[in-house]
Amino acid sequence: MTTKIKKIWNTIANILVIIIVLLAIALAGVRLFGVKPYAVLSGSMEPTYHVGSLIYVKSTDIKDLKVGDPITFVLPDETVATHRIINITTDENDPDKLAFETQGDANKLPDGEPVHENNIIGKPLFSIPLLGYLSHFIQNPPGLYISIAIGAVVLFIVFLPDILFDDKKNKKSK
Repeated sequence: MTTKIKKIWNTIANILVIIIVLLAIALAGVRLFGVKPYAVLSGSMEPTYHVGSLIYVKSTDIKDLKVGDPITFVLPDETVATHRIINITTDENDPDKLAFETQGDANKLPDGEPVHENNIIGKPLFSIPLLGYLSHFIQNPPGLYISIAIGAVVLFIVFLPDILFDDKKNKKSK
């Protein structure tokens, strides 16, 4: 392989590796800093959080939450939602705990049930548009299998020149 072609090949391989590393950090690496990413799958918080965005949520002290804050929480059916606090009360079943009445920015009515403080994951810090689509895709088959295959292909691309053309072998044979 000529030196020029090998340089171009290595540049392309390096760019692919950088893209994959940045995506890995954006999709999973943030967890090292206590931030959890969640894909926005509905339009209930438009225009604050667009469908397909990836929101980054950090746990927060319940006492620091106030009316107007968006919160991410677990619903009784185990799905995750992000809505805005419209009222804070005590939980009717446990007066020592808080309950948060919520409503999506795009929704005309408040949510049917208050959110118990134990179900709150945290407050969204920021979001990245469209990245939620990718996150949701690679977390479920067939996207998971496709992402593994893409990783294998990139590894192959990175190491192919070394496998096919070992410069040390070429120098010894001259």
